[in-house]
Amino acid sequence: MLRRTFCALIATAALSAPAFAQDAKTLNFGIISTESSSNLRSAWQPVIDDLSKAIGVQVKPFFASDYAGIIEGMRFNKVQMAWYGNLSAIEAVDRSQGEVFAHVIDKDGNPGYWSVLVAAKDGKVKSLDDVLKNGKTMSYGAGDPNSTSGTAVPGYYLWGANKIDPKSFFKNFRIANHETNLLSAMNGQVDVAITNTEAMERYRINTGKSPEEKVRVLWKSPLIPADPLVWRADLPKDLKQKIKAFFVNYGKTGPDAAQELEKLKTLSYKGFVDSDNTQLLPIRQISLAGQRAKIENDTTLSAEARQKQLAEIDGKLAELAKQVASVKSQQ
Repeated sequence: MLRRTFCALIATAALSAPAFAQDAKTLNFGIISTESSSNLRSAWQPVIDDLSKAIGVQVKPFFASDYAGIIEGMRFNKVQMAWYGNLSAIEAVDRSQGEVFAHVIDKDGNPGYWSVLVAAKDGKVKSLDDVLKNGKTMSYGAGDPNSTSGTAVPGYYLWGANKIDPKSFFKNFRIANHETNLLSAMNGQVDVAITNTEAMERYRINTGKSPEEKVRVLWKSPLIPADPLVWRADLPKDLKQKIKAFFVNYGKTGPDAAQELEKLKTLSYKGFVDSDNTQLLPIRQISLAGQRAKIENDTTLSAEARQKQLAEIDGKLAELAKQVASVKSQQ
């Protein structure tokens, strides 16, 4: 699926942008498709322009129709750094030589954000219980398969906890970005949809209106670690140092800090802090736990096949638990 998505992108203008060369004339900054590319471009471009000036290398935004396009872009060195969600960052680290180097801080200083299930405020759905009882008659706006808040977190904490496969549970199932899902729920185009608190805040910033006037929050997840920034591990060391220094100091120090903070407000951010791949460990655990639940409930598997697959998952979960314990002991 990832390979097909990437090949389809080859004909697009975004992919025609020059890749990073040894003389570092251009870097491409991947931006996952949480909403329309025009909205994302206007929000990120001022920060990207400042990054270009700070590191002395032209940086260009790189867009794709789905998260997979950014992951594959990094894999084939068409993207050298990117803004991801945690689940897509896991794919970038595992498949695309990615390496987490920072994560965002939201405007209120929170170390993360939340996945939310919403419905039109004046619609027929009033509670999560309504959804669990009547999902067979409803339409559902799902998130990108590589989205943390759109798929992994609700897949575990909401649908998995209630032993539900949303693809078969709902009458209609469609995949869209967070912005589209929020607007679709508002306008009654779907009965319920998954989105996140970042998308709701962006709606507030872009329209000056409160999303809660039009949608009802039916469910809210535990806190999700803040979105990571990822670069290709093979970038030159001196360039990495310049990039990290730019982000962790942006909006905090220097004569332009106040102006930089204003630019960050459009992204609903307060700044960025240093991070690494250990940030992804909790989402790795959630993703594997979700896979485990699906295997347990898969009636098409023989007892032997189920036992074998569960043993493999349990081995991975045990190894992750050791890594998490090690990180905590060093903190």
